[in-house]
Amino acid sequence: MAASKSSWAPFPHDAKSFAYAGDTLKKAWPKLHAGDQEPYPDAKRAAALIAAAGKAAPKKLDADALAAELQEAWRAFHRGDFKQAFDLGNALGPVGASVAVKALGIHATYLVEDDGERLKRYEQAAKLADAAVAALPEDANSHYRHAFALGRYSQGLSIAKALKAGIAGKVRDALDAALELAPKHAEAHTAMALYHAEIIGKVGAMIGGLTYGAKASEAEKHIKAALKLTPQSPIAHIEYGNLLLLLHGDREEDAVADAYEKAAKLKPLDAMEALDAAWAADQLE
Repeated sequence: MAASKSSWAPFPHDAKSFAYAGDTLKKAWPKLHAGDQEPYPDAKRAAALIAAAGKAAPKKLDADALAAELQEAWRAFHRGDFKQAFDLGNALGPVGASVAVKALGIHATYLVEDDGERLKRYEQAAKLADAAVAALPEDANSHYRHAFALGRYSQGLSIAKALKAGIAGKVRDALDAALELAPKHAEAHTAMALYHAEIIGKVGAMIGGLTYGAKASEAEKHIKAALKLTPQSPIAHIEYGNLLLLLHGDREEDAVADAYEKAAKLKPLDAMEALDAAWAADQLE
């Protein structure tokens, strides 16, 4: 099931402006990671990861070497070389899981056409993130990547199967943990908004509220937080549109179209944002 042995469709857009060679990665980092609050992987961060992961840390790599490996993995991710980003991150075990899971998940979302293969990759991503939660429980993205992978996996199942398997509760717990560790994690706010909206959209407000604690007011609160934190992020606007569809259906179709249009017009900073913006543009055709 290793994704590295499966076909990896290439990034379909021009990636020249997403190279971030040398020091340009560090300079662009705050904007590139405004959404997920990933700390820049310098030697100090790498040393902290090694200390925190203990036996789960990669062998024979000191802080400088680990920092260099992580930076290369993130460069590959941002330029759309998702396979290389995954391979480099996956080789580092739990300390590389953040980039490995993000690369695997974003590629699966946009560039894997087969539903079964996509589901396998989300399942694999969830296992990688689960190992990261065990090794690095104080790292917000251990929990967020776990929620992201499980959430995408559940979207590929029927809602009945996902709810019966208890996935909703696991997603909620992971997002709660991520937001407790990183209150300004915009992508976690977005995911929490969708958690509430998807449950209400599938099972209704009454059952959703009584059984899963899902509330439309919470969905709106979290998506507003995400939009305030990352107004230049295409995915925040896309998910706002998706949230409106889930909660209101066709009654808000003009607002949904406006949200997608905003996403499509934003200038992408990396390959992920380019894929997000392209998806939004496709919805308007």
